[in-house]
Amino acid sequence: MANFWQDLRFGIHLLWKSPGFTLVAVLALALGIGANTFIFSVVNTLLLRPLPFPHSEQLTSILVKDADSGELFSSFSFPNFEDIRDQNQVFTHVAAINMSTTFLRVGDEPERLRGALVSADLFPLLAIEPVIGRTFSREEEQSGTPVVVLSHQLWQRRFNSDPNIVGQSLLLGSQHATVLGVMPVGFKFPVGEQQVDYWMPLISNIPARARASRGAVYLSLFARLKPGVQLTQAQAEMDLLANQLATQYPGPNTGLNIALVPTHERLVGNLRPALYVLLGAVLLVLLIACANVANLLLARASVRQKEISIRTAIGATRWRIIRQLLTESLLLAILGGIAGVLLATWGIELLRSSPPADLPRVAEIQLDQNVLWFSIGLITLTSLLFGLAPALQASRSDLNQNLKEGTRSAGGGITQNRIRSLLVVSEIALSLVLLVGAALLFHSLQRLLDVSPGFDSNNVLVADVSVSAAKYPQPSQQSAFFGDALERIEALPGVDAVGAVYPLPLGGTFIAYTFDIEGLPPFPPGEQPVADRRVVSPDYFRAMSIRLQKGRSFNQQDHAQALPVTIVNETLARRFFPGEEAIGKRIIPGEGGQGVACEIVGVVGDIRHEGLDVEPGPEYYLPYQQTSVSFMTIVTQTTGSNPTVLAGPVRNAIRAVDKDQPVFNIRPMTQLVDESVAQRWFNMALLGSFALLALVLASIGIYGVMSYAVTQRTREIGVRIALGAQSRDVLRLVLSQALVLTFAGLVVGLAGAFALTRFLSTLLYEVKPTDPKVFTTVAIVLGAVAISACLIPARRATKIDPLEALRYE
Repeated sequence: MANFWQDLRFGIHLLWKSPGFTLVAVLALALGIGANTFIFSVVNTLLLRPLPFPHSEQLTSILVKDADSGELFSSFSFPNFEDIRDQNQVFTHVAAINMSTTFLRVGDEPERLRGALVSADLFPLLAIEPVIGRTFSREEEQSGTPVVVLSHQLWQRRFNSDPNIVGQSLLLGSQHATVLGVMPVGFKFPVGEQQVDYWMPLISNIPARARASRGAVYLSLFARLKPGVQLTQAQAEMDLLANQLATQYPGPNTGLNIALVPTHERLVGNLRPALYVLLGAVLLVLLIACANVANLLLARASVRQKEISIRTAIGATRWRIIRQLLTESLLLAILGGIAGVLLATWGIELLRSSPPADLPRVAEIQLDQNVLWFSIGLITLTSLLFGLAPALQASRSDLNQNLKEGTRSAGGGITQNRIRSLLVVSEIALSLVLLVGAALLFHSLQRLLDVSPGFDSNNVLVADVSVSAAKYPQPSQQSAFFGDALERIEALPGVDAVGAVYPLPLGGTFIAYTFDIEGLPPFPPGEQPVADRRVVSPDYFRAMSIRLQKGRSFNQQDHAQALPVTIVNETLARRFFPGEEAIGKRIIPGEGGQGVACEIVGVVGDIRHEGLDVEPGPEYYLPYQQTSVSFMTIVTQTTGSNPTVLAGPVRNAIRAVDKDQPVFNIRPMTQLVDESVAQRWFNMALLGSFALLALVLASIGIYGVMSYAVTQRTREIGVRIALGAQSRDVLRLVLSQALVLTFAGLVVGLAGAFALTRFLSTLLYEVKPTDPKVFTTVAIVLGAVAISACLIPARRATKIDPLEALRYE
């Protein structure tokens, strides 16, 4: 131990005496370790850490599986939920959830809350108790008593952590609800939601008609496996139950496939490929950083050969020398690790302050015990990665040769130069892999942004408006409210067109209904087509610049007493009326052709409602005066380039109709388009940052090697110049070595990129993982950067004075 402390003190002294070397080495390691710590903290929270509930491995999501595509959906009817809950033998609890919004009316301005309508079994299923009060029972849920359980965050923010909140009555929307309890700090379910402010009973907040229909699918189901029950056993029982439901209730249940997926896997399954790619990328960055520091240590070892030889001459063993050098490497790694953890902390705070919309559990990301142990492991591993080879090389010193005065080549042995060259080749190769990956993601994002959504989002302002069903109980009253609001907004200066829609494209809400076609036999059970439904005002298509291909748009004559009409998109017209005119045909929304037939009066262009990377499906539009809706998004096309300047006037115009009706989420439509590709931006930005970091480190590495090579060959170059070599000859001599290293690195890197980029396939849009254009461009750019890094030492070599070089030697 005494020797270790002696080595430590000596190492600190040497690093302090070489501040430039220490700063460069620590900075390189800090970037590598910091990037790894940051990404691992995300991976640890999302992939490795269990959900924050007791025995969370038993929590299971019950899903519907599409037989053709294999896609999974959270869409169950209330009767099917009751059958699954009451007839299973493998779950302790089954709970249903439907996300909801309401308004907390305290003061003049109502606050929009987002919460969940849940069955009473949810809280026993999660095994979480409130911090004050209690949750509601199944009896209270059945009775229809308006009650609510608050989140801890809402309780703190709006009620100042009032300990007497239990029993108070809150005006939520149009009803008064009694507060039963407050959940613990950090509790949120569903976990993947960005905001959950409250939980209310499901039955009392869902219309009786929706609860009775097996064709109305809107519930997400969660269950807890009984102790000792395996997921495969539960899946077998669900298969039998699905067959029973299809036999007992054909039609909506025909072809029903129930799939069980662990809730944790359901939450992060789509993120797993991207996170593994990013984790692999930062590991490559760390390897490049280690190669850089190893090169620095090899160069430093050359300078210290005489010191090491003297220590050997006075009795130091080879192991003693290696231990001293490894201690210095460990010191560098510790300093780099401390700086890296600080950088990771900053990165985590930045991520938590502005997270991508679809990244769950962001608030839980932190430097916990697992992450710190990971960082300690990285520090230890990196100290060996970059320190072992230089230590072994330096300890093999030629005592007689190194003790001779005046030798310039003492540290420039062939073996050492080969190691340094190999490290540079590795840096170039690893950098090329990262740059190719980042270029593929950038090219993919560029392709995606070039996709037309089917509407023009520029100069468009959107605002969500909800109408109280208590104050406006009749559909005619609700449509009159929206009509008045649209008229007032249209009269505002700077407004070109205004419309209303529900649901808004790219807004995250989807409403789909089955339908039949009048004049044709009803589709067989389980084969009835499904189309997205949208309720719109007459000027909506003009406000969003959606093309009217055929027929006419809606007008004020399409009121509640007029014949029901509809407008369909190109996909529906092409798929269900091939080779014939869709105008004049009638579709019948609803189960078994029992709905009201709507005449098709127009065909509009397709729009991308779910995302720019999701192909449009069948859609139909209904006029808002013929369809009851209490929630719509008002879409305002402005004449100016900045639509947000009309946010205040639009809000005031709506409140002028009724100041008690809330207006919220006023934002430009371009924001929704940006949010739809936010995850791809996030992946590309991170991988691109790591790739640029790798490029910088590789450039520094090859510059250091060539600079060192010029120093080692000073006498040789001096002799060549004395014998008549021109500057271009010296330049060619130095650059030829750089070209060999660069070419070798590019060849190895291209092979590695070809093998590894296939893991990016799930993250790419209309781009092949082996796109030759991307590979070629990146190789040329990296080669040019590497050669540029060699120009400074090469030009310095051309200016060597042969007399000075020979005199010095």
